[in-house]
Amino acid sequence: MCLSVFSSVDHGEESRITARLKKYACFLTLDPNTANNDLSLSEENRKVTFVEESQSYPDHPDRFDVWQVLCRESVCGRCYWEIEWSGDRVSISVSYKSINRKGGDECLFGRNDQSWSLICSRSSYTFIHNKIKTDLPVKSIISRVGVYVDVSAGTLSFYSVSDTMSLIHTVQTTFTQPLYPGFRIYWSGSSVKLC
Repeated sequence: MCLSVFSSVDHGEESRITARLKKYACFLTLDPNTANNDLSLSEENRKVTFVEESQSYPDHPDRFDVWQVLCRESVCGRCYWEIEWSGDRVSISVSYKSINRKGGDECLFGRNDQSWSLICSRSSYTFIHNKIKTDLPVKSIISRVGVYVDVSAGTLSFYSVSDTMSLIHTVQTTFTQPLYPGFRIYWSGSSVKLC
């Protein structure tokens, strides 16, 4: 399933940007077949939490052996979604479905040429793609993050979302395959919820 919303981006004032981006909103669910065994899915597969006890998921070739999960739906055209995260550290990512699922570091979001990732911690944001990290200057860390993708234009943008919306980082690239939103959860008790 490919999700898409078509419209034009208005780069005017913040409130207009917020309203415009939300017109591209897409509904996403997490794919249980990709979830690592230490990740628990809840709220109709809209929330992922790192838990102490291993989950009894069936064997599946799409399952990650690292603490990651992909969404069931791919995004195409122009799409926007928001998440809320909690805990010490999470990664908010987009990835090609062809990303390796086994083998350690090379299948981590951002550590290959098939995924792009924003690492969120209590003190910083870091963008990573193909093992190249960019530390991002921020005024404050917000637990709600918006993601906007324009696949044909090759644009990926992350926003902090509160009463206002502030750009965290934008990437300009060329996407050659369908993109799937994904998340990495680093520590026990940390979680990501699709809004």
